[in-house]
Amino acid sequence: MTTTARPRVSFRHRLLRLAETVTTPLLPEDYLDMVAPLRAGAALRGRIVAVRAETPDAATVVIEPGRGWRGHRPGQYVRLGVDVDGVRQWRAYSLTSVPGGAERRIAVTVKAIPDGKVSNHLVRRVRPGTIVQLDQAQGDFVLPEATPERILFLTAGSGITPVMAMLRAGLPARADVVLVHSAPTRDDVIFGTELRALAARGALRLVERHTETDGLLGVHELDDLVPDHTGRRTWACGPVGLLDAVEAHWAARGVADRLHTERFRPTVISPGDGGTVTFTHAGVTATADGATSLLDVGENAGVLMPSGCRMGICFGCVLPLRQGAVRDLRNGDLTTAVPGDGVLIQTCVSAAAGTCDIEL
Repeated sequence: MTTTARPRVSFRHRLLRLAETVTTPLLPEDYLDMVAPLRAGAALRGRIVAVRAETPDAATVVIEPGRGWRGHRPGQYVRLGVDVDGVRQWRAYSLTSVPGGAERRIAVTVKAIPDGKVSNHLVRRVRPGTIVQLDQAQGDFVLPEATPERILFLTAGSGITPVMAMLRAGLPARADVVLVHSAPTRDDVIFGTELRALAARGALRLVERHTETDGLLGVHELDDLVPDHTGRRTWACGPVGLLDAVEAHWAARGVADRLHTERFRPTVISPGDGGTVTFTHAGVTATADGATSLLDVGENAGVLMPSGCRMGICFGCVLPLRQGAVRDLRNGDLTTAVPGDGVLIQTCVSAAAGTCDIEL
């Protein structure tokens, strides 16, 4: 007689099956997201624990990241997914905290810009306890492993933010540092008190340029302000016009290899009603109206779409939105993404709200 052994099922597996039965139609993870959003294994999120004013239009946002946070290097940035008036917006901000800081907390410093939905929300409206989405730290605007002996930082406005992380990490003790920073007025200098204190104790040489009284900084002035600037490894961050002038100046002096610049090129997403949908891996593009689900749009175009209940309950249709805007057909909420974000959406209850790329 042949006996077939019954496969062993772990206690944990049985417990999860029981939990799924009890919580149907939602999954246990859906409830865990409500009570433990920062847990290990969950999508990376963070909880805002403090918002500190730096200037009248800039604030530092302190965040407790989830357990999946892998840390950062001074000078890197992080993308935050922030819900503003029912729309999830993603923006990149430089990290201004020291890696491995107190209680694993990280910080970004945000300057509110005119008509900036996310920046104004973070500076003026967001409150401690708010959950935000996080990506891992990115960017190569960082110092090399071997610290140069002489360093020049050339910054303007919020361009000081990645540099601040380097200074706070102890750079002035390892190098001869000069910082040339431009802002409209003395009161507009982000971290002004901290920077002036560093200069007062000789940790760095600080050159402040206040444009309302001194005018815009011309790169030719560096010959007088920092005579040895072409001999220093330089990190520059600020408005596009300044960076263009700096790159041209360093190239003309034959020292472009000593210059490192940080440029953010935000993509503006303008939600509308319907649009062109591209399923990137399938190589299929289709035109969609604002009332047809992306699941139906894909299937009608011949794309093999993952699906389940087709009513927004089972999450079997979830795919990454790589860029563009979609509208939730159930409540009208908008979700936007800029290139590379990969925001997860439910295609069965989402419609195109403009041109968008779906990873499939």
